[in-house]
Amino acid sequence: MLSSKLSLRVHEVDAVLLCQAHFRVQARTQAPPAGQEAGRIKELEREVRELHKANEILKLAGAFFAQAALLSKPR
Repeated sequence: MLSSKLSLRVHEVDAVLLCQAHFRVQARTQAPPAGQEAGRIKELEREVRELHKANEILKLAGAFFAQAALLSKPR
């Protein structure tokens, strides 16, 4: 549940869901971005995908090195 993940109170969750619904409606009613804006949006979306991939790689590398450090410590 959203509230357990974000440690939000019930009224805060309601506010978040209300804002989310508002932005979804607003996004449907807006005109699509112009050519130059659409290109920039695609570029930013590609960058976000690359950053997510890099973040996942860094998480895996961190876990690998943490495990290696635990295994190399004398007992």
